[in-house]
Amino acid sequence: MSDVSMNRPGEVRRDDLVAWLNDYLQVSTFKDVSLNGLQIEGTDIIRRVAASVDTSVKTLQHAADSGADILLVHHGLFWGRPLPITGPHYQRVRTAIQADLNLYASHLPLDAHAEVGNNAMMARALSLTGTMPFAEVAGKQIGVAGELPFELSLQDFADRIQKLTGEICLVHSGGGPTVRRVGICSGEGSDRVAEAAALGLDTLLTGEPAHKHFNDAFEYGINVVFAGHYETEVFGVRALAAKLEDHFGLPWQFLHHPTGL
Repeated sequence: MSDVSMNRPGEVRRDDLVAWLNDYLQVSTFKDVSLNGLQIEGTDIIRRVAASVDTSVKTLQHAADSGADILLVHHGLFWGRPLPITGPHYQRVRTAIQADLNLYASHLPLDAHAEVGNNAMMARALSLTGTMPFAEVAGKQIGVAGELPFELSLQDFADRIQKLTGEICLVHSGGGPTVRRVGICSGEGSDRVAEAAALGLDTLLTGEPAHKHFNDAFEYGINVVFAGHYETEVFGVRALAAKLEDHFGLPWQFLHHPTGL
């Protein structure tokens, strides 16, 4: 981890913080279409943190208005292809630069992280036992599979997920009427049905559906509970920001801008 001994209490040098985040999240070990790490450079000293799922003019401006020096996001601005700095992309970059706001993105590393990852956080919230890696992406297992402490009806499980995420769930009841062995893949994981079936899971919890995978649940005999792409990915950025408060004494705020997807 980076040496931050020269920082005053409640503040950290940006470069120290970025180095710590890159190490803690093991950014260099992931092959990801997203550019993980510092995407926009702002002020040298970090005293306050904001976190959001997505990067938009609204989230960037909200972070600036809240007095944040860095915005942690799951979905950043750069996704594997060069973009001209024009139109909405220009407005986003301009908003951050005018506010001297740092932007740090963590996509797959924040899905996969064993402590603050989206899937690990949901697994702990559901008290899953016997957990194991699940859902391979680019050579990395980013999800979590395990057993509930006791069997639930599919309806009770969906109700529990609704309370956890705040999202009314879409349920494809391709399996049995009860839930015990669950695989979790936040965001867009509807293509994980076959993998879940091969592991002997009875239910897949993920974010958003895809039409091309609609029949998979019924043909593989797996229940799939969709709880929203956005709502299944609020956990990681919040947990990461809380980790920074614990480690560096930096106050933080979660910026809730739901997409309904």
